[in-house]
Amino acid sequence: MIPTFEKPEDLPGQTRVMWRRTPGAQVLASIAAVCWPPLIATFFIWPPSGPHWIPGREMDWRLLVLFIGLIAAPTGLWLLGRERDRTGRPASRLGVIWRFMLYGGLLGAALAVIFALIQILIGAISSGSVMQALGSTETILLIYGVGGLPVSILVGVSYALWAGLCAAFLAFQPAPDKVRDRLGLMRDDNP
Repeated sequence: MIPTFEKPEDLPGQTRVMWRRTPGAQVLASIAAVCWPPLIATFFIWPPSGPHWIPGREMDWRLLVLFIGLIAAPTGLWLLGRERDRTGRPASRLGVIWRFMLYGGLLGAALAVIFALIQILIGAISSGSVMQALGSTETILLIYGVGGLPVSILVGVSYALWAGLCAAFLAFQPAPDKVRDRLGLMRDDNP
């Protein structure tokens, strides 16, 4: 028999949640959020070699993504805590995951635009004339704007989906049910 959903909390992912009280829960969630399985698996299949471990122009892009994740995951949990303190939302695991996905996509898009603008600036400085600068700008916008931006957003959203799942299940726990005021004794009638 198919279960009937009588309350919004009965739907999957709609259970009310609260922060875990254990001190290392947010740290564990942040570390797990950074370790996106497809990214970690590629290190074992295609390990970086030589100068690709060193920060610079030849740095492996996977290391850069891990570095961004090391900053973005704890920042996302901190922002989520501020939002919960201010508004009480997100109140469910699904809300936590949704916020991580939204902000991950926005972060991916913003970083792709910043990267394209830096490449345009480098191309304009290294060009010999105005027409070469315009041609460089056109090529960079075509490659990184049209081709790279959707891929960057896709990677940002999928990485953030993993981070949101880690945050929702490691940093949060189901909230206890609210106590109903059957006799009216829990009201504060005094102004």
